[in-house]
Amino acid sequence: MTPSEIRRRPPVQPLGFGTDIHPVLGRVYAARGLKGSEDLDLSLDRLLPVGSLAGVDAAAELLCAHRAAGRVLIIGDFDADGATSTALMVRALRALNFSHVDFLVPNRFKFGYGLTPEIVASAAGRRPSLIVTVDNGVSSVAGVEAARSLGIQVLVTDHHLPGAVLPRAQVIVNPNLADARFASPALAGVGVAFYVIAALAKALAQDGFRAAELLDLVALGTVADVVPLDRNNRILVAQGLRRIRAGRCVPGIRALLESAGRNQERITAADLGFAVAPRLNAAGRLTDMSVGIACLLAEDAIEATRLAGMLAKLNEERREIEQRMQLEALDIAAHARVDDLGGESLGLCLYDDSWHQGVVGLVAGRIKDRVHRPVIAFTRAEDGSLRGSGRSVAGVNIRDALDSIATRHPGLIDKFGGHAMAAGMTLPEENLAVFKAAFAAEVALRTDPESLVGVIHSDGALTSAELCLDTARVLRGAGPWGQGFPEPIFDGEFHIADSRIVGGRHLKMRLKAADLSSGGNGNAGPGGARGAELIEAIAFGYIGGGTEDPQVRSGARIRLAYRLEINEFRDNESMQLNCQQVCAIGAMC
Repeated sequence: MTPSEIRRRPPVQPLGFGTDIHPVLGRVYAARGLKGSEDLDLSLDRLLPVGSLAGVDAAAELLCAHRAAGRVLIIGDFDADGATSTALMVRALRALNFSHVDFLVPNRFKFGYGLTPEIVASAAGRRPSLIVTVDNGVSSVAGVEAARSLGIQVLVTDHHLPGAVLPRAQVIVNPNLADARFASPALAGVGVAFYVIAALAKALAQDGFRAAELLDLVALGTVADVVPLDRNNRILVAQGLRRIRAGRCVPGIRALLESAGRNQERITAADLGFAVAPRLNAAGRLTDMSVGIACLLAEDAIEATRLAGMLAKLNEERREIEQRMQLEALDIAAHARVDDLGGESLGLCLYDDSWHQGVVGLVAGRIKDRVHRPVIAFTRAEDGSLRGSGRSVAGVNIRDALDSIATRHPGLIDKFGGHAMAAGMTLPEENLAVFKAAFAAEVALRTDPESLVGVIHSDGALTSAELCLDTARVLRGAGPWGQGFPEPIFDGEFHIADSRIVGGRHLKMRLKAADLSSGGNGNAGPGGARGAELIEAIAFGYIGGGTEDPQVRSGARIRLAYRLEINEFRDNESMQLNCQQVCAIGAMC
């Protein structure tokens, strides 16, 4: 559970941004590979052409065949990407005058993930002529066969990595198919659904409908699914944020923002990821995602507010469950890091039969961040099997690792699927010990202990003139930041003037800059932080000895990795350092 190493990004001279770009922002953009002002153009006409995603035209044709007399049933996933994908598809088809549109989302505890034969049997009672999967389906070979046997056609829209065998759906739209040539394979499930609807809208050419009106949902689902924000995804998110800020969003998103205490006119991608998405995901984790989808489909502000309140309560319950499980998992992980031969295990499997199925993925992610290696957290399902959710680190594709294990050990895993960084699986309980050893061995083949260290990539130090509220405002208005296009993190040394614990587990500090002269002359410019001024800082979820920890006592000298943010309180704005790492001078960080 060692701290992460702070590594400064190699300096890149910003040459093509012009004088209207703030110098700090220019350095940050250049470090992320942007070359100039052209790369900053996130207008909608820069989006990759709709027709360049293979299968969208065939998908539009199939949908049109069921428009007048068919019954279309949308089957989504039980996370925020699945919820937004489902809401987008339902809203669009209804707006395009499809005769009958409904949705069904699998209960994760009863049916598991995807278009399973069991969910098809349940869906059959609604007599659909066409099933449309969103954010799932590319691995649902048996489920598609079950639908075909009942005479139900299937359109698969998905973004997950396909297996060796594709389902025999009428049409599959997925930017990650082996023969795909789409320039943005990082699309989220909601992004794929958006492209399908855009192709459908083009085919129908119906007055009064624009696919762009759905970009608020696309932005939310894209950020929530933590897909890489390549340029195409940044366009989708930026345009969706513009709509939300302007008040042109669905009532459900507005209600969720209000419930989270976020200012709609100034929201960022981070607000969607850390405030709105967890509320949606809580429904799928603890009960049923139907309430989340209903919130996004609500047309009435009062109904949307009521449903957002339900989601807020579920999220609070999820948070309490997660905190308890995390403490238990930390204790298990401390022992699991040593293998049977006394060596260090590079891939960890944690198991407790009392853990909540819907929260094990979050716990795996938290422990992964602490131990800097792939982690799978297991619990027992209702049928007696073990369900695991894994999270990985850079350099270890966990989905491919599971595929390799399944090939080497036939019958060891019942089923699995997912991404490079996250995967889910089931296996018989009696296979757990063998799987633990196989997983550790597989991870060891793919990496080494020297590579499994936590790294915080810093954009360097800020000068006294740069460490100010004006810079924080510039950074908040830039982006959108996210996976693959990370929000800037800076580092520097500070003296602690005083510190205290707030909210039971957050470390609040007031700091004095130890040295703000690096990279500048040390004199504060307009709005800058002078040496005598105290700087507010907070470390959320600080793990340590509280204010009794010698590292954070008054007078201690520390090195921080931090985000420069704006703290809003009673309509007042102030600069705040959001600490990503707190290290005593001389410690490894």
